[in-house]
Amino acid sequence: MPLLEKEKHIVIIGDTPCRTPAEMLQSTVFRHVLERFVARLQRQDSPHLAAIQAFAPPGAEFDLPGIIELLRLLVSNSPAEITTSVPAHAPALADPSLLYKFVEELYNFWRKQERFLIYERGPSLLGEEPARHKSFVKANESLKNLVLETYRSICANLLGRRFRIYRQLPSGAGAGLLMEKINWDAPAGYAQLLEIPFIQLAVIEPPLVYYPKRNYRKGLFEPVSDNPLLKARLNPREWACYPAKVGDLLLFIYFHHSYLAMGASLSNLFELADATEIRAHRPDGVMVFGVDPEILGQNQTVYFEDPVNNLVLGVIGHSEDVDYFGYFKKMALTLHNVIMIERGFLPIHGAMARIVLKSGRGANVILMGDSGAGKSESLEAFRVLADEYIRQLTVIFDDMGSLRKTRDGRIVAMGTEIGAFVRLDDLEPGFAYTEIDRSIFMNPHRANARLVIPLTPYQEVVAGYPIDLFLYANNYEQVDEAHPHIEFYSDESKAFQVFSQGARVSKGTTDEQGLVHTYFANPFGAPQKREKHDLLAQAYLKAMLANGVKIGQLRTRLGIAGYELGGPESAARALFEFITKA
Repeated sequence: MPLLEKEKHIVIIGDTPCRTPAEMLQSTVFRHVLERFVARLQRQDSPHLAAIQAFAPPGAEFDLPGIIELLRLLVSNSPAEITTSVPAHAPALADPSLLYKFVEELYNFWRKQERFLIYERGPSLLGEEPARHKSFVKANESLKNLVLETYRSICANLLGRRFRIYRQLPSGAGAGLLMEKINWDAPAGYAQLLEIPFIQLAVIEPPLVYYPKRNYRKGLFEPVSDNPLLKARLNPREWACYPAKVGDLLLFIYFHHSYLAMGASLSNLFELADATEIRAHRPDGVMVFGVDPEILGQNQTVYFEDPVNNLVLGVIGHSEDVDYFGYFKKMALTLHNVIMIERGFLPIHGAMARIVLKSGRGANVILMGDSGAGKSESLEAFRVLADEYIRQLTVIFDDMGSLRKTRDGRIVAMGTEIGAFVRLDDLEPGFAYTEIDRSIFMNPHRANARLVIPLTPYQEVVAGYPIDLFLYANNYEQVDEAHPHIEFYSDESKAFQVFSQGARVSKGTTDEQGLVHTYFANPFGAPQKREKHDLLAQAYLKAMLANGVKIGQLRTRLGIAGYELGGPESAARALFEFITKA
């Protein structure tokens, strides 16, 4: 099987998996892993090099094929048996304990790589949908079992005994992606994208931990007047596409294999469209992540409204500066928002929950706010505090949604994501561990550590729910008699003033510092189309008040030192008390 190597990535590409330890050890993939591992030991001047010194005559490079051959023999033979049948290996097996430690380190090195298994749909994976899914899932399981079998057999022969305790550690691919080329309605200027395969099935083995180069996002996604894709030249063997259902929109998210960890993580965030939704269809938007940065110039994050072809295109340059999941997510949501505004809908940067209490009371609540305002944290605190009183809490959207007017004049809200991309620091202690079996972690050792986790079935996200409470998440003001936890407004002008100012204390999720203001707490399309957004926002606020929706602000205090957990908790308590008395 061929291999594409990018730093800590191990990418296995093909449609025929290795079936035996010998096939695996003699594969191109294993040769590259071993080569990288030995090079690392050399850089560290590691004592583990002593185990393979017999394969490096003075002044010569290590004989990697010789090491591989010895490991292949160790799968089925003891050191004594190998020494008898192949005397040339006697020096390397003089002290089996040294070689055992080397193999342990090699196994740990493999497990610390970001491992991906990519199959393009080939003859062995053709057939009916259920059979194809079963075959691909089995291929992922087979790889994991093969790695474990090989590692354990070699170690048992070196130790002269079998393990007494077996740890079923994730040892295969962290993410397996089944891809297929599908002909879609590609307009002029987009034809080169037709050669890039679509992800049609993802198998992930959480918890996954990825270490992108960046841990925050900076700047805006700027509109441009010309199609930047016309200047790009993409090698389809180095690209993949995640066809995402972002709310009720269809976006094709193309990404270079350098960003596989980020692209695979989309499976926890956006619903995956199937072939019937792609074939012969034109998406609402296209995103291309990882083009040659020289074609973009100074601004590496841009979007182009293409009225001729009736879609919006987002393009991001290839660099370490954008190696952060927030760029994937927010560019996709920017395209969503631009389309929403053009269609007369109001995009909302915030979180919405459908809350039903055991008493029968309930509310559909939207908390609007920019990153770090406390919207998601307050809803999570509400769930924890009121757990014994809640019959159901459904997250309709965790970051971005839209408001729409129905034919009978009601305002309903619809979400965009089936998951959430949340800060670990602002969640209740221990929350990440309760959800570890479904989670993808991003830089857990750094500030602004993040978690990508699925939350809500797609059908719920796009159902469209009426709104009872529409609140701005205020993370910067202290609570006192003049500034209660919840403050309501009776006219749209005051509400428009507070919401449009978009004030918050930055929590380090972007390059901003201190108290900042973002138009409608939404830098993702709203300020870029401010004139149209102003008219929509005023009309929707007025319509909501006319329909009896309570509009105001909730003081979360998330941005005030010492209130990172207590602030959202007390805000949630105030929200719970209001709902129970309403």
